Amino acid sequence: MEKRFQILVVDDEPVNLQMVNSALHQDYDIAMARSGYEAISRLKEVNPDLVLLDVMMPDLNGFDVCRMLKAEPSFTNTPVIFLTAMNSQEGEAEGLDAGGIDYLAKPINFALLKLRVRNHLELKSQRDLLVQQKTELEEALAQIKTLEGILPICMYCKSIRNDQDAWLRMEEYMEQHSDARFSHGICPDCLEKHYPGRKFKS
Repeated sequence: MEKRFQILVVDDEPVNLQMVNSALHQDYDIAMARSGYEAISRLKEVNPDLVLLDVMMPDLNGFDVCRMLKAEPSFTNTPVIFLTAMNSQEGEAEGLDAGGIDYLAKPINFALLKLRVRNHLELKSQRDLLVQQKTELEEALAQIKTLEGILPICMYCKSIRNDQDAWLRMEEYMEQHSDARFSHGICPDCLEKHYPGRKFKS
């Protein structure tokens, strides 16, 4: 079953929360918060993939909520879209400076909102995949470095001794212990040593 994205919607007006929920709940899991402080307290509980955030709220405005969210290492890469009646270039600039990734003015165009949400979640998924692949690569490299320290390798022929105390060619050992497959060529020194006077096409 495909994972459903989790969206946290933050707005002090219940009617706005319900309208956004109605527009998005078929495609996403929706959590709601009615104040900035409630949003901050629910972050770890909800662990949202994306936050839809009102700006003008009585206790803590959306810009401050966004700054606090981005200060948490776990949510640094969580996209924040501001939904606000404060429709000005200055407000948009402040929202982007606070760490928001997008800015939509109220009254909300829900068709546009759906497209923005979809696109930003796709971008987040791609970033998360890159981070995961980087982590897996670093772990694999760490394992290889560890093996370099513990595998007994002949200093002359580079054969490897296995658990049964038998010596195997390195490529044979790697094929037995991984999915790696080797192609073969011949270097100029070995060509001259084993086939003196012979020339092969590269």
